[in-house]
Amino acid sequence: MIKTLKNIKINRIVFAAAATFFFVELSLVLHRHFSFYPSYTSFDQGIFNQVFWNGIHGKFFQSSLSSSLSISEPIPEVSYHRLGQHFTPALLLWLPIYALFPSAATLLVLNVTLITAAGIVLYILARQRLEPKLAALIMMSFYGTKAVIGPTLGNFQDLCQLPLFVFGLLLALEKRSWGWFWGLAALILAVREDAGILLFSIGFYLIASRRYPWMGLVVCILSFSYAIVITSKVMPLFSYDVPKRFLVEQFGHFVEGEKTSGLEILLAMLSKPWQLVLEIFTPFSRTLQYILNHVFPLAFVPLLSPATGMLVAAPLLTLFLRNDYWALSMNMRFALTIVPGLFYGAILWWSHHPGAFKLGFRRFWAFCITASIFFALTSNPHRALSFVIPDAVNPWVYASPLQQWNHARIIHSFLAKISSDASVSATTHIVPHLSNRREMLGFPGLELINDAGETISVNYVIADVRQLQQYQAAFGDDREKLLEIIPVIDRILEQNRYGAIAFQDGIIFMQHGVVSDSVALSDWKVFRRELEGVLEKE
Repeated sequence: MIKTLKNIKINRIVFAAAATFFFVELSLVLHRHFSFYPSYTSFDQGIFNQVFWNGIHGKFFQSSLSSSLSISEPIPEVSYHRLGQHFTPALLLWLPIYALFPSAATLLVLNVTLITAAGIVLYILARQRLEPKLAALIMMSFYGTKAVIGPTLGNFQDLCQLPLFVFGLLLALEKRSWGWFWGLAALILAVREDAGILLFSIGFYLIASRRYPWMGLVVCILSFSYAIVITSKVMPLFSYDVPKRFLVEQFGHFVEGEKTSGLEILLAMLSKPWQLVLEIFTPFSRTLQYILNHVFPLAFVPLLSPATGMLVAAPLLTLFLRNDYWALSMNMRFALTIVPGLFYGAILWWSHHPGAFKLGFRRFWAFCITASIFFALTSNPHRALSFVIPDAVNPWVYASPLQQWNHARIIHSFLAKISSDASVSATTHIVPHLSNRREMLGFPGLELINDAGETISVNYVIADVRQLQQYQAAFGDDREKLLEIIPVIDRILEQNRYGAIAFQDGIIFMQHGVVSDSVALSDWKVFRRELEGVLEKE
């Protein structure tokens, strides 16, 4: 297949679009990371960083941070295998790169690189059927859609691999390179236990379009069987998080009981058709808005393409049926599962209607892409632009770059005092910076089980209380976290379990089993009194 692609020339416009996307997205995520602007995905970034760090040390897919989220572990364990929560063997592909630069920042670079590469492969895919200008606009639509901009400005996550693998698979389909096709199909399945849903839709398209019906049938059977076997037989070997937590939380409204399986949920859905229809179309306004947000950067063309419906049916249906508000957020990773089918459907439509590519429509399309980029960035996805866009207006929540970088300088000075082999607990947005270690927790967690099977208290605690104090006025989750951690800090200091060894700008740094520094403790008590008004509002 590679030899047959040499005739495809990638012009300057394509390179410019890819380079612009890469450098803008990378600059924003690295700035947020190193300046410690809070993000909803910071803890996940810490989990992935710890999984990779453990991987290069021979402890594949283990994470104490992930263990702290498991219902199977009352006390987090360093040897907990994350495969019980998400089955992600494809991550092994990137271990050699991470081994060269073992850092959470490396994963952010990898995340942006994979998405940028997916856009280039999309252009090559489009060129199999379309002229260069049309193919370039489709690629620009990819870089301009909120479903790509938003998730890429978050953390590294397993689904960031999907666009590259799926576009590669569809390119192999166009070139009839079956070895590449089946190899990439295997990689798609290895991305995550539920990635087979997207592959199932591709198989459905191959059957319904009568393009390759028998191959489509094999793809459907393979993807469906893989998802059922992995979730019901393999993942429970590591923990019961899927049958007792994830499936119940996301699809428990279809079944009864505290434990279920993917097959049971599917049968329950089929037995309740009216509930199924209700879940798909309600709330109608949000469902419609989600679809329009996806098709807008492509000038609504996917709505005209029957192939699009086939290619996105399964992943879109899954999102509509999930009992999760964030499932229909364009800024979350789930949106990436819709993107490949949507764009391939647009390519197929344009291949049958090239005459529609007229000047007036090109101008409208350019407007759609520009507007999509504007709305994507001004929504401040994952607080990547909080240095220029307030996080809230009423009440006002904004940290200027100068203020935040000074705050970050203090955090970095505290982190420099923590040895690489020490166990640590930290508030959420500090976690990624410390997760290059075996023993790590999110505060207020204090105890974990080490490799010797012993329950230990972490050596250090670092908590950015100032950030929570600033954001709690507008964000309920920050207020809840503040109300949760303050009593814990009070208790462990009063019990002399931990000593405050430094305090500055609302950041408290504590060490296990030491006497508090008198100045640090005094400064903390002054700051603690400032919080009384906030805590009394509860």
